[in-house]
Amino acid sequence: MEGDRTRIMDLREGLRNVSISGRVLETGEPKMVETKRGPATLSEAVVGDESGRVKVTLWGSHAGTLKEGEAVRIEGAWTTSYRGKVQVNVGRESTIEKVDSEDVPQAEDIPEEMPEAQYRGFGQRQPYRSGGFGGFRGGGYQPRRGGRRRF
Repeated sequence: MEGDRTRIMDLREGLRNVSISGRVLETGEPKMVETKRGPATLSEAVVGDESGRVKVTLWGSHAGTLKEGEAVRIEGAWTTSYRGKVQVNVGRESTIEKVDSEDVPQAEDIPEEMPEAQYRGFGQRQPYRSGGFGGFRGGGYQPRRGGRRRF
């Protein structure tokens, strides 16, 4: 972290009040989606810094506000994960400001890497060893003499 800015590759799911700076690499058009709380407007973008890139979901009035090539600072965001990748969410309490283009790397200098989600908590499949067999807790079949045994 530099000051209170988090490097993109240091992001992990479940963070609150996140601040990142970077260059907007891709943007999508705003679209309406149904959520648990009713219809919402969102758009998606990809933002990168010197460490990597991350997908950013912009909710409500922030949807559609980023433009490709801009250098931005996002504050007050939160992180989630989708399909094994960390994502940054920008909502009502978040702010986006343009920053000096010299303060962030150019698009061609941004690595392709994206932060991976770390799975944890209830329901996590954990490896175990039993009689030399390496498997996972939580259902399945373990080979044994005379057939298969459900566990």
